[in-house]
Parts: sequence; structure tokens; C-alpha cells
Amino acid sequence: MLRLTKSCACALLALAALLGTPARATNNDPVVLVHGVLGFGPESHPLGSFLYWGGYGNIAAHLTVYHGPHTVFTAQVGAIASNWDRAAELYAQIKGGCVDYGAHHVARYGYPGQAQKPAGKCWAADPANNPENYPLAFYPQWDAAHPVHMIGHSQGGTTIRALVQLLEHGSPDGDEGGGELYKGGKVGWIRSVVTISAPHDGTTLRDAVVDVLPNLRSPLRDILDNELAHWELAPDGAREFNRWALTSPSVYYFSVGTLATEAGAWCCNGTDRVLAPVQNVQFQYPRADMIPYFKLFAGEWIVGSLAQPGMGSYTQNAPGRVRIDSAWFPNDGVVNTVSMRAPSGHPVRDYDGKAVKGTWNFLGNYRGYDHFDILNWPNNGPSADPIYERISDIIFGL
Repeated sequence: MLRLTKSCACALLALAALLGTPARATNNDPVVLVHGVLGFGPESHPLGSFLYWGGYGNIAAHLTVYHGPHTVFTAQVGAIASNWDRAAELYAQIKGGCVDYGAHHVARYGYPGQAQKPAGKCWAADPANNPENYPLAFYPQWDAAHPVHMIGHSQGGTTIRALVQLLEHGSPDGDEGGGELYKGGKVGWIRSVVTISAPHDGTTLRDAVVDVLPNLRSPLRDILDNELAHWELAPDGAREFNRWALTSPSVYYFSVGTLATEAGAWCCNGTDRVLAPVQNVQFQYPRADMIPYFKLFAGEWIVGSLAQPGMGSYTQNAPGRVRIDSAWFPNDGVVNTVSMRAPSGHPVRDYDGKAVKGTWNFLGNYRGYDHFDILNWPNNGPSADPIYERISDIIFGL
């Protein structure tokens, strides 16, 4: 039944893509893919042939030829860096030049020993003038007349939002030491933003797992909690981030949700019965086809802990913090599905075939896809290619 459900979903996706395909593309702007936390670039995985975007397949290559040719770039940014730092790295990779994290920003928020301009983190805008033999920038002509589409998975989505904010409004502290990114005024440089399984309102994975050993402290944990990505990826940190990273009226926004848990039942709901033989109808449990490691955290309890609630049952209502209730229980093993739709307080609508600028056009939740199924990582179930084909049809039709 589970495989049938997912197969039907793919068939419906393919039909929707066919019916929604424009007669011809109205733009052919380049696409930039941005990975999530702990992600890696196309040449940096130790297995060599394994890609973040596609596993042993290649989503970038598929997007290049689907109703193409199109130009698709795959970025590599900090694996556990903040959204701001990752945005600075994205800017240099696309436009060219050396990474500049900003003088005021590093002084106020940087981790111990962080350099404002790290040595060697540069991309050449002009291949004929590249004495240091830096890698070439993706798209040096990038500006309002030559915009790009950006697709981000997981934290890649929030990183792109930080980049839009910096491009258009610059640093809230004003001059950051002369860096072009922080001057603002770059409206229209990004035509569209697509976020896939993004923690717009954070994820309770961080809170639930950290709470397993609440009294264990270390300098590294302090950095991760307060300075780097793990803070912004928690609901409380995401709330602060959402107050700064605005939804631009000049950009088309789209979001995709994933869901790989089911409500508890006495039998036959497609969940992993070995991990959860007895289930409560109030809570969520990992589907049998979820990537095994994330099943440990996705359900009612964190497997192996002493009665610690997992993402499928974790709640909290402490004063001053983001309230976590049952709406947060459904998840894809890493991010709560409710968080993927749009940032709280920002405009959002269900996509109806017509894209609207300055609001989040929600493309729906894809049931049965966990956080990495959506990247075509090896696992049971169908390909995610029809989802990317649908995205391609939409963004190139803008």
C-alpha cells in the first residue's frame, strides 16, 4: 500500500507537470542549487561519485536537459555555518571575488578566531586574469539584468533568504568594511527562490536531541547553540531570523514540504512496527521506508534514550519561547513539516497555477518522502525527478 501510494503520487506529479508545461520557456536564467546543513559540493564527498543533489544520480544534470538546455550550478557553502556566512560564500561563488563575512558581523557574531576575509576562499570573475588559479565564478555578469533562480534544500532555503535580504537591504549595521554584498540596493538579482524541506520556523530535532543530555556543556556545544547554524535552525532562533530575513516583493517564492511520518494506529499505517509496536493516535511515527538513522528521532520517543520525546511527540510552552504543539509532530525525519510551508508571519498562499511575487507560493507536502528521499538518495520508493520537473516548468515559465 505504501509503495502504491507513492507511485500514485508520482503519476499525479507527472500529469500535473505535463498539464502545466508552458508552450515555451519565458526565461532561461541560470539555476543555483544550495545544499543544507552538513551538505557538500559535487566534488567533495569521500565516496566521489555520490552527490548531495541526486545520490548516485544527478539532479543538476537532469534539470539541465529537462525542456532545456538550461544552465545549472551546484554551490558548496559551509556545512555548519550560519545563514549569513553561507550567504556571503554564495555571493562570492556566483559573482566572483573573495569571501567577506563583514567586519561588524564577525566582531559581534563570529565564532572564536573567525577571519573576516578567510585566505584562499575566492572565485575568479575573469578567467584571463586569474594568477592565483582560483576556481571560476559561476556567473560574473550577475545583476538585475542577468538574474538567477535559486533552489535550496533544508538550510539551503534559509541561506538563500539571507542572501536576498543582504542583496536588497545590505547589512543592518551599515558598512561592513567595504564589501559589495553589504551595501544593499541589489533588487531583482534573484528572480525566484524555491525551498525544499526548509526549516523556515526551525526544527524540533535540535531541541529534542539536545534535551536528551541537558546538562552536558562544552565550548563546541556553546558555539553550535548560540553562534552557528544550530541556533538558527531551532524554533527560537528561527523566529529571530524571520524578523530579519524578509520576504521580498520583487521575488517569486515557492516552497515544497515533505512528510515521512504517520499518525499512530493499532495496525497497518505503513510505519516501522519494530521501533513502535504500540502506538498512540495522538503522536506521529516514522514510516517503514524512512532512512533508518532518522527513525531514531522522528517518532514518539528518541530510540535509546530514557523516555525522551522525539519529534513526533515533543512539545514545550516555556515563557518567551516558541510554543511547540501537536501541529509540529508530522515531520520528514529532520524537519517538522509545518515549518516547511513558509516563515511564520510572512505572506503565503497555496499555488494554483499562477505565481505571485512577494508571497510564498506553497507547492504542497509530498507524502512518503523523507528529508533525503527528496534528493534521490538511495532508499526505497520512487524518484523525486517529477518534483524537480514541476519546479523547472514553473520557474522557467515566470
